[in-house]
Amino acid sequence: MTNCVLCKEELKPEEGQLIWRGDDCRIILVNDPDLPGFCRVIWNHHVAEMTDLTRGEREHLMSLVFAVEEAIRHAMCPDKVNIAALGNMVPHIHWHVIPRYKDDAFFPGSAWSKRVQELSLSKLAERQQLASQLPAVIKAAIATLS
Repeated sequence: MTNCVLCKEELKPEEGQLIWRGDDCRIILVNDPDLPGFCRVIWNHHVAEMTDLTRGEREHLMSLVFAVEEAIRHAMCPDKVNIAALGNMVPHIHWHVIPRYKDDAFFPGSAWSKRVQELSLSKLAERQQLASQLPAVIKAAIATLS
């Protein structure tokens, strides 16, 4: 699909950082100032539904999602990790893996909710520092999958 934002190969710096890319999937550290550590696991080929993948492809994709969740938990110690696959706006398989804290801007709502509180700049900087460790931690977690 030519107009799908997730099919495009290049990633603008303001969109985030490519952490890892395999033949079928890639992992992005999303540039979201309110939610440091927000990652997206994206299927490289334009496919809309999980059941359009083979069983092996689904298992591979989910093993990456779980590796990212585990890495986030290890590196960032969030209160909770949200995992979501919606696809309503972008019908291309991708999973959001989001560290959540009781004091983040949207808690207890979803990452797409209305902002309900402000986080101090020092706390935000601390979380951004933790998130900067994620590329290495995620790559190490994926290396154990092989």
